[in-house]
Amino acid sequence: MRNLVIGFGFAACALSLSLGAQRSPNVLFIAVDDLRPMLGCYGDKVARTPNIDRLASDGTVFRKAYCQQAVCSPSRLSLMTGRRPDTIRVWDLSTHFRKALPHVVTLPQFFRKQGYHCRSIGKIFHGGGPPSKDEPSWSEAPLHDNVRAANLRYAAPENLEGEGLKRASSEAADVPDETYIDGVVCEAALEALDRLKTRDQPFFLAVGFRKPHLPFCAPRKYWDLYDRETLPAPASELHPRGAPEVAVRSWKELEGYTDISRNGKVSKEKAAELRHGYYACVSYVDDLVGRLLDQVDALGLGEETVICLWGDHGFHLGEQGLWAKANNYELSVRVPLILSAPGQKESGAESSALVELVDLYPTLVEACGFAVPEGLQGTSFRVLLDEPFRPWKKAAFSQYPRAYQGNRHRSHGDIMGYSVRTDQHRYVEWRDWQSGEVKARELYDHETDPGEMQNVAGQEGYAETLDRHGAILKAGWKQALP
Repeated sequence: MRNLVIGFGFAACALSLSLGAQRSPNVLFIAVDDLRPMLGCYGDKVARTPNIDRLASDGTVFRKAYCQQAVCSPSRLSLMTGRRPDTIRVWDLSTHFRKALPHVVTLPQFFRKQGYHCRSIGKIFHGGGPPSKDEPSWSEAPLHDNVRAANLRYAAPENLEGEGLKRASSEAADVPDETYIDGVVCEAALEALDRLKTRDQPFFLAVGFRKPHLPFCAPRKYWDLYDRETLPAPASELHPRGAPEVAVRSWKELEGYTDISRNGKVSKEKAAELRHGYYACVSYVDDLVGRLLDQVDALGLGEETVICLWGDHGFHLGEQGLWAKANNYELSVRVPLILSAPGQKESGAESSALVELVDLYPTLVEACGFAVPEGLQGTSFRVLLDEPFRPWKKAAFSQYPRAYQGNRHRSHGDIMGYSVRTDQHRYVEWRDWQSGEVKARELYDHETDPGEMQNVAGQEGYAETLDRHGAILKAGWKQALP
């Protein structure tokens, strides 16, 4: 009997040690700047993206994922805090979220509190100024988070001899990947994975690639993957019919480059060059993502690492007569989002559920086995990794502010465009910030008009749809939950 008791004691001790040895999964969090879903795994037949497609085959592709505001800092800060722009009071590129919410716990800060070693390499919060920094979020100082050096943005001699951040809008140079900042970021991330592997704690590694953000600079080998003559032209080059001026106003991002007219006019030849450059930059980033995935596999981390790849917003390449982002249209607010987690029941699946970037915080928390904290304004979609076709949200919400005069807004601007995306429609209300008065409405029917080229808000036959979407927008995100 004594030996039996001792045996049970050893067995219990071994079980305890075994359970104690299990640790929460790591998180590899890959952010890609200005990336619209122009990827093979999203059905683009031109894009050369074998590595991101490989990640998609191991995880879940979310085909209807949307950002909360289509410009870098507000989108990223919303995601990283798990709260929407009006809550964090961030609508521009210069405001830090801790001004409004000094004690909020960010996504990496949450993991840090759970014992994770949290690192940031590249552009994660933002690319410059106060919003790019947040010391409580990281276990050690970020790398390459705020990069302004011309020789990391350009490589061609004629561009290196220029002045300012904006020189040529694109560049194809015969240089190694590590010449540009994203190659430098990738090398640092590979080294970080090596070191993190040896730590006796799980890690949260955020890696932020800046391409395909303008300027479209990538090593020539990625340009050579595409034949410019066969690349598709913009599906539409005119503004949507019936759209209010405030909806289609340029943000003047492209116009700041030396080879682009100040009036925003882009010739067909220049448009083809820019679209070629965007594809080249996407393939450049894809190759860097592939190196990260290879390193994860080589280190034996694949079975214990959640991998998430996301774009902070979309990008117009001449469609709807628009370039860049900073609007409420599908091409600007729809983003690529791919998530792979250990133990998910379905892999290689596509989900058409409406999800939002603000949902990522609770989703990653739940995917790593933790309870979702209170106060978040997103909804965990971890269950969609197991059941990608189940019914989900009835709407996704985005917004974009404008000044009444000029191309750039400050803070919340004078008029806010609030947008709601349902399975079949996009509805927008442009509201005066002070009075709340609705100044203009937009409604686009994606069943008949997927390119959003006709505002049908005032057309006969759409009154009920208009009223229904107005009610969804008024009720807000809480009433659209699964």
